[in-house]
Amino acid sequence: MRAPGHAKRHGGFTLIEMIIAILILGVGIAGLLSSFNVGVRGSADPLIGKQLLATAEGMMEEILLKPYAVNGNPPTNAEVKCGPAASRDGSDAQRVFDDLLDYNGYQTQGVCDVAGAPVAGLGQYDVAVSVTGTTLQDGVAAQQITVTVTNNGYSVTLNGFRTQE
Repeated sequence: MRAPGHAKRHGGFTLIEMIIAILILGVGIAGLLSSFNVGVRGSADPLIGKQLLATAEGMMEEILLKPYAVNGNPPTNAEVKCGPAASRDGSDAQRVFDDLLDYNGYQTQGVCDVAGAPVAGLGQYDVAVSVTGTTLQDGVAAQQITVTVTNNGYSVTLNGFRTQE
């Protein structure tokens, strides 16, 4: 039994307890969201890496499928943007890419197909190729092909070797 004059206490939270609970939940949720932010910010990196690698592999394959050397003058290669100046299909008589040596110094701003047209979505990527003579074990002459693809501080470099058939 209660003493007369004392009010019956109702169950629940006081205002102070509610403020403390909100403060604790707020700090916990802020920490959780900041960890999600780091994960989301880094989630584009694998996509960029895959695009860099696929572009470099495609260019390397194109070069390795060409004959070792064909008589003729190699094209004058300078960095170009995608378009007719970046074509590698022989449509420009001054820029015939008929052997792997012709790719030495090839550079583009953006990824271009064989006809020189830009590949959609890869305009921020740059491609550079070098082909240099080297000697392998046992004195075998070869060409070392280096393909480098870059995008905003990320880059992938592939090296390949080709000997004369």
